[in-house]
Amino acid sequence: MAKKVKSRSAVQVAVKKRSGAKVALRSSARKAVKSKVLATPAKSAVKKPARPKQRIAISHHREEDFKADGLRAYAKYRDLGIAAASHGLAQAHVIRLQGPCDPAEVSKLHFHHVDFQMVYVLKGWVKTYMDGQGETLMKEGSAWTQPPKIKHMILDYSDDVELLEVILPAEFKTVELKA
Repeated sequence: MAKKVKSRSAVQVAVKKRSGAKVALRSSARKAVKSKVLATPAKSAVKKPARPKQRIAISHHREEDFKADGLRAYAKYRDLGIAAASHGLAQAHVIRLQGPCDPAEVSKLHFHHVDFQMVYVLKGWVKTYMDGQGETLMKEGSAWTQPPKIKHMILDYSDDVELLEVILPAEFKTVELKA
């Protein structure tokens, strides 16, 4: 038994009628959502200025790139070029803490005015203190974040310790506290 085949134009009209009803339903729903969005006042009339376009930063390991010109005198820093490439949005560096650890010089309670700080142990180990966390031994492969303005200090470290640190923004203030 053969079925009667509708012409192509009749099928197209039927499909258009059905999808037209869906479009009408969707467009009325969109209108309702748009009217709610338009009725909601903007959070801020002031727009943030556009950030400069970031560049690619490539850094290859070279021993001569470790410099004793960073935040701590007992550390050498290898800048990874992130601050320049991100126009100050972030910085990243590899830190080598110089051994042996001298707690009189190293163990000073402080905090940083930052938006984000993360540390990853590349090699060796470091024992830290963070307010609310207490003492923690971080070993090769350990990572942690330090919330903005958290009081912390290094208590001890291995002679071969290397850390990767990422901080936002690139420029920030450190405040040392009295024990």
